[in-house]
Amino acid sequence: MLFNSYIFIFLFLPAAIIGYYTLNKLKKYVLGEYFLIIMSLIFYAYFNTSYFPIIFFSILGNYYLVYMMNHLKYSNWKKAIFIIGLLSNIGILFYYKYMGFFIQNINVLFKTNFLITKLLLPLGISFFTFQQLSYVIDSYLGRVKTYSFRQYVLFVTFFPQLIAGPIVLHDEIIPQFKNIDKKTFNWNNFSEGLMAFSFGMAKKVIIADSFGNVVNYGFANLAGLDSTNAIFTMLSYTIQIYFDFSGYCDMATGIAKMFNIDLPINFNSPYKALSITEFWKRWHITLTRFLRTYIYFPLGGNRKGQCRTYLNLFIVFLVSGLWHGANYTFIVWGILHGTAMIIERIFKEKQEKLHPALKWLMTIVFINFTWIIFRANTLNDATILIKQIMLFDFGSLSKDLVSALGFNGLMYFFSHIGRIGYYMSNTYPVYAIIGILFIILFCKNTNERINTFKPTLLNCVVSSFLLFYSILSLSGMSTFLYFNF
Repeated sequence: MLFNSYIFIFLFLPAAIIGYYTLNKLKKYVLGEYFLIIMSLIFYAYFNTSYFPIIFFSILGNYYLVYMMNHLKYSNWKKAIFIIGLLSNIGILFYYKYMGFFIQNINVLFKTNFLITKLLLPLGISFFTFQQLSYVIDSYLGRVKTYSFRQYVLFVTFFPQLIAGPIVLHDEIIPQFKNIDKKTFNWNNFSEGLMAFSFGMAKKVIIADSFGNVVNYGFANLAGLDSTNAIFTMLSYTIQIYFDFSGYCDMATGIAKMFNIDLPINFNSPYKALSITEFWKRWHITLTRFLRTYIYFPLGGNRKGQCRTYLNLFIVFLVSGLWHGANYTFIVWGILHGTAMIIERIFKEKQEKLHPALKWLMTIVFINFTWIIFRANTLNDATILIKQIMLFDFGSLSKDLVSALGFNGLMYFFSHIGRIGYYMSNTYPVYAIIGILFIILFCKNTNERINTFKPTLLNCVVSSFLLFYSILSLSGMSTFLYFNF
């Protein structure tokens, strides 16, 4: 089920909130948690019921493995169970997400003809697998308190974060559900949540989906793009993925807040970053945390010399690229970011002497060009678009790309105000990009708004308008980009 759908907004979410708080009002706290689990599983299986057995057996298997680890007296047996848990989780992820890619490359390398079976990629498998891996590892290291099966299932399935994160840790969310004070409906939290949800909805529906149309058209017609329109396509994806992922994070945070649950910050104005290192402290923060905690540190972090530190960084970003998908585009994207992190460490002192504006420009240009590789279906497609940009063959904006952007209301307005309107109808995407860049760099993000939020009339009007306009703009249900990862 999608957050940006009528069935979620008008049926599922109200039913979940009313049912949960009604049971809590009757002091049926355990029933309230079971109700939330059932609603979360319905939310997950709505797309395809065949997803349900995968997540069900994944949860059951991981909980049982941890249970055995916690009740074994002999360390060797405990270690064996731990290894089984690691291999099982990684194996399931590999089978569903990478098996086809692996067999395809085996066929190319060894001239074989193994059959490539198209497997259905379970929704959110990368997220709930990493989430449970953290639980298995922490349990082996003795960092986990004893949780009931109900609490564990709720930790994994809580629907605001189930499909596309954030990748939460057990000690962040289970204690909140155990807190009786959080079982009572809180108008202030609900208002904050509605504000965050409204802002996220607007980011997704109004901005991300509009620029996504440009991206789809541009990548489908690469050979016909001159430098102007290639740059427009590149910038459109930079905007699309930013507001798509930011929108999801806002909506997830807002929905969780309606249930008095605080999710960890997963997105913090990453395009304000003055380095790639800072970018990864702001973009998909919980994924960065997972990779740092469960891969970088166990490999030795920065404790085993400079060369080993660089190798560890490279491995982490190679894993990050692979996590995003089974395609060489993601691998190269991860390698480029890992290489950039290493270069920044090598030239750290020189980089710090640069003017902040220059550091930002270098960072955002790198991010833009690597997003091309991230978005492209193949490395060849990415190469074509980059070549088109570097030809410096500038012309006017393509009417097809401008039309793909949409904003039909603006186009109708421009068509009725003469020559100025004609000029604006062909150039307004430029002003839209400038305006959006201003919002990204100089306006408060949703996390900052939540920290200073007050349920005023102005906030009520703005949130209501954004939500109402977003709902009117739901011409079709588009999935979030991170659903694919």
